[in-house]
Amino acid sequence: MAGVELSPAFWCGKRVLLTGHTGFKGSWLALKLSRWGAQVTGYALPPDATPCLSQIVEVDQVIDGRHGDLRDLSALQSVVNEVKPEIVLHLAAQALVRRGYDDPLGTYASNVMGTLNLLEAVRRVGGVRACVVVTTDKVYANQEWAWPYRENEALGGHDPYSSSKACCELLAQSFAASYFPPARHDQHGLAVATARAGNVLGGGDFAPDRLVPDILGAWDAGQPVVLRYPEAVRPWQHVLEPLTGYLQLAQGLYQHGPLYQDAWNFGPADADCCSVVELVAAMASIWPDAPGFSLQPAQLHEAGLLRLDSSKARQRLNWQPSWNLRQCLEQTLAWHLAWRQGADMQAFSLQQITDHWEAA
Repeated sequence: MAGVELSPAFWCGKRVLLTGHTGFKGSWLALKLSRWGAQVTGYALPPDATPCLSQIVEVDQVIDGRHGDLRDLSALQSVVNEVKPEIVLHLAAQALVRRGYDDPLGTYASNVMGTLNLLEAVRRVGGVRACVVVTTDKVYANQEWAWPYRENEALGGHDPYSSSKACCELLAQSFAASYFPPARHDQHGLAVATARAGNVLGGGDFAPDRLVPDILGAWDAGQPVVLRYPEAVRPWQHVLEPLTGYLQLAQGLYQHGPLYQDAWNFGPADADCCSVVELVAAMASIWPDAPGFSLQPAQLHEAGLLRLDSSKARQRLNWQPSWNLRQCLEQTLAWHLAWRQGADMQAFSLQQITDHWEAA
């Protein structure tokens, strides 16, 4: 299999439903798709915090953004029926581990039932060719072992957020097998896949209890950042890396159907997997007079060691990261400083998207 040659021309004019367009990943993906000429309809809850990336880069200027709740099947179905998408990219979720502990009912309702509602709306409308359900690297039953997780490893999840996303994996697999089996692809025409990405970094992430936003917020205030899990190892990567993978996967599903109907990891090279304290040190090396860090005892369980094996995506999709960790941190800091200085952040973000694409 030669892989998928990701093409802006392929996306030009495609009708795309993007859930979660008001979120961090969704905002970047909306900009990227709009730059390539896709007809994007977004569906998501309104932003619940300020500052918010989707507002800073004015996502609603470049796509048809709708506000709605995935838990409301009737409202969702109405939008899907109107848009009649060819491609669905499902990013909407309650995406924070610590919020999952605080609100398990809301987390499972949004992540599991919201995904079920989306798949049911897609089934009812017909005509969709490709659907990518985005989950997380935390879907694996983490054994804290030294080698990276492959897509055929056991699913699990210690905390509500992680287990809700593992449920999404099983749900998508079951739904596809029941209603869109590969053996009948010539009849239904839809291929469904799931995507599991590592920890993403990048400009415009203001979510609480995430490492880089915590670093930037603390250092902006001249304070050391407080670390709860300094030795935890994660697969860090710029947000544009997995987003490129999602688009390659969706294009592969559209063009080749069942050949790509599977689960896929999108993570960085092994050299870019490092501990929290190592990432802080790398950030400090490019931040003038960095105030450093302090330690706070952890109160909630989070995985200590987690890495992804993305060799399948590299070999079968021909996907690979364009920026290493150092470049990722430089791009993240550049965005943050430009935002603080009052730059046109839509233009700045679009330029970073172009730079990333040209580096591929």
